[in-house]
Amino acid sequence: MYRRHLLIVALGLVSAPADAQGVPAAAASLNGQHPAAYYVEAWRLFQAGQRDDAVFVFYLGQLRFRTHLAARPNLPRDQDPAIFAALSESVGRPINEYAFGDMPALLRCMNAELAFDRQNPDRFTDPATFPDPTRRTREGMGQFRASLAGRVEEIRRTRTQNGLENR
Repeated sequence: MYRRHLLIVALGLVSAPADAQGVPAAAASLNGQHPAAYYVEAWRLFQAGQRDDAVFVFYLGQLRFRTHLAARPNLPRDQDPAIFAALSESVGRPINEYAFGDMPALLRCMNAELAFDRQNPDRFTDPATFPDPTRRTREGMGQFRASLAGRVEEIRRTRTQNGLENR
């Protein structure tokens, strides 16, 4: 059932340009869908060469998937938690490899993603229904962003040592 849902989601997504603030139009159109849809769209954007848009959609999807899982801790481990782990590895690894190559852009993207999430509450895991998981997950993303901001030069050096591009 989940695989079929993901396929239906993937087939239903269409490309749209980013708005004036650099937020991909797909971000708004995905609201209310299962968080896996964000990963599917992020991968489609990445494959289409719209990599900065892919990073935004990926991080928004990650925030919303983590919130979904935190709000529903009793989900069977072989369903949504497994889908999250698989998508985080298969989609997240290449997108993060690209995103971490330009740390200032990634940090700006994460700020924009958190602002977008505040202004466009998730309709799949409604913050009014799940205030604590929403707050905790947003705080966690903010702490992750702050940690990255304090390690920009270290990340750049490590990428250089590992033969990865810094833009």
